[in-house]
Amino acid sequence: MQVTETQNEGLKRGYEITITAAELEQKVTDKLVEAQPEIEMKGFRKGKVPLPLLKKQFGQRLLGEAMQEAVDGAMAQHFEDSGDRPAAQPAVEMVDGENWKEGDDVKVTMTYERLPDVPEVDFGKIKLERMVVKPAEADVTEALENLAESAQNFEDRKKGSKAKDGDQIVFDFVGKVDGEEFEGGAAEDFALVLGSGQFIPGFEEQLVGVKAGEEKTVEVTFPEEYGAEHLAGKAATFDCTIKAVKAPAKAEINDELATQFGAEDLEALKGQITERLEAEYSGAARAVTKRALLDELDKAVEFDLPEGLVEAEAKQIAHQLWHEENPEVEGHDHGEIEPTDEHNKLAQRRVKLGLYLAEVGQKAEVAVSDSEFTQAVMNQARQYPGQERQFFEFVQQNQQMQQQIRAPLFEDKVVDHIIDNAKVTEKEVSKDDLQKAVEALEDE
Repeated sequence: MQVTETQNEGLKRGYEITITAAELEQKVTDKLVEAQPEIEMKGFRKGKVPLPLLKKQFGQRLLGEAMQEAVDGAMAQHFEDSGDRPAAQPAVEMVDGENWKEGDDVKVTMTYERLPDVPEVDFGKIKLERMVVKPAEADVTEALENLAESAQNFEDRKKGSKAKDGDQIVFDFVGKVDGEEFEGGAAEDFALVLGSGQFIPGFEEQLVGVKAGEEKTVEVTFPEEYGAEHLAGKAATFDCTIKAVKAPAKAEINDELATQFGAEDLEALKGQITERLEAEYSGAARAVTKRALLDELDKAVEFDLPEGLVEAEAKQIAHQLWHEENPEVEGHDHGEIEPTDEHNKLAQRRVKLGLYLAEVGQKAEVAVSDSEFTQAVMNQARQYPGQERQFFEFVQQNQQMQQQIRAPLFEDKVVDHIIDNAKVTEKEVSKDDLQKAVEALEDE
């Protein structure tokens, strides 16, 4: 077997691998010898079939397998000897494959871009600022008021008041189609917020203006796509008896409100809100610090980038941004989207920082634990209520999806590793200052 270098330019490498006919024949023979003890053939005892006969019977079938193993072995040996790590799957082609015949040497070409050597950075020389925001009493009060508003109560309006949009009415109703009551069309003491869209279109609008004690017949038509087929598209009437008209009222900020949200009392709820706000501010501040670190690293390290990775990343960026600008196009059967200079510049930054962080993480032996991965999967699964199990199974069976989940976890752990070794000073700022810094990240 012979490996000859044909290209060595920047990160690009090319080689021609020659496997002699004798080497191939020997591999086939070795496979036959290995299998011979288990082979049975008419006229011969088990394990006693002559090699020449086996070669005639199975040699052609084993030749392709031997060829593939020889090429794979040559590639593996090359990467072990050279220390190269390909940036992507090497391109392998057989030379003059159409004219190749048994007894000829096998020649294949292998081309790839190697991962670059990444320079080291003295993290101790990196200076970063971490914004610190302490929740103010006003922030806690604002959060409490929002909770009180979400825990909305309703209080009876004055006698004779007409129901407005947003009011709650308590009423009995009986639904009929063609004068006959239908199953599931009646209820007593039903509480309905007008304008909530809880009932079919046209129903709630007709109850705006009703008073407690009033009786009203609502006339509607069920939508054609209504879930119950026997009602779909049918005209119906609902005889309604209004029992109460109630106006929305914000809940009191007290111990009772606290218990609605699982806290022991109001002070405990305030403590929970403070902790949540601290976590939110800390997460936002970390995002600002992370961007500052990546900017510093982008300036501090320079090395050759694999053109193939940059090109693929630029195309992905262009494709993603195009779909964000054209949300009405759901499929991917559109024409090719050509990356701009801006896309290419962003791709170069992402590839450079990605390769750098990967190298730092490998040297620092950073790893994503099984529990961290499982927690991340659980967090994503919550986005699919009722389908959590299917999502878990999809992730288990999809290596690419697993990598998509692990990659950001790994990156964050590497970033934390660098920050822990950098010179970080804390600066107490206001919530507004932090908000402006976060908005600046989104604008870039």
